[in-house]
Amino acid sequence: MKNPSSKELLEHIDNKISQGNYLDSVHKIKLITAREMIQKILDTEF
Repeated sequence: MKNPSSKELLEHIDNKISQGNYLDSVHKIKLITAREMIQKILDTEF
C-alpha cells in the first residue's frame, strides 16, 4: 500500500498501538502524537 487514505493510516497507527507493535515507550508516544496530529488536521482543515 503506497498511498493509504488518512482513515487507513489512522487505523494502521491504532493497530500498532493496540497490539504493542512498537520499539519502546518513546516510539509509542511518537505514534500516539502522530495519530492525534493527523486527526486534528483532518478535523480542523478538511
